[in-house]
Amino acid sequence: MKVRLTEFNQNWAQMYKNEVQFLKTIFGDEIIRFEHFGSTSVCGMKAKPVIDMMCIVKDIEKVDKFNEKMYNLGYDIAGEWGITGRRLFQKGGEKRTHHIHFYQFDNPEIERHLIFRDYLRSHPEEVTRYSSFKEKLAKRFDNTSEYSPAKETFVKEMEKQAILWFAENQKKLFLD
Repeated sequence: MKVRLTEFNQNWAQMYKNEVQFLKTIFGDEIIRFEHFGSTSVCGMKAKPVIDMMCIVKDIEKVDKFNEKMYNLGYDIAGEWGITGRRLFQKGGEKRTHHIHFYQFDNPEIERHLIFRDYLRSHPEEVTRYSSFKEKLAKRFDNTSEYSPAKETFVKEMEKQAILWFAENQKKLFLD
């Protein structure tokens, strides 16, 4: 898929909310809560215009029962797609608009994603740094198959900073 890096768009939050309402009609009480994460959830962040959504569910195995329905509604079913315990649905084909990530409530990936999002939301200088890095990569790589792996080391290092930030904040809350 071609890299489509764009400026932050205020409409991304509404696109997320619209998809939440739609998914509620399909999955009902199976979903405990929804989260908007990834670059489109961080104000000012340059991003591929694909909304990353997290659906936290009671039982991940039950999500598989919805595959046919989701496919008929235009979603590609990607299964775990490299993350154990996740179910990923993609919407929009080559002009992808949404990645729907399902996790069971006790999956540690939930916290990792949300800590990283919250770290970026709290550190605008890191948003600028990450956006600049993504711009450089987008100039070097045309396809996400090259672009995404090229981001990995940078993102892992930033995630480490996010975890340290989170631990420090938890410590402050505990001591106060």
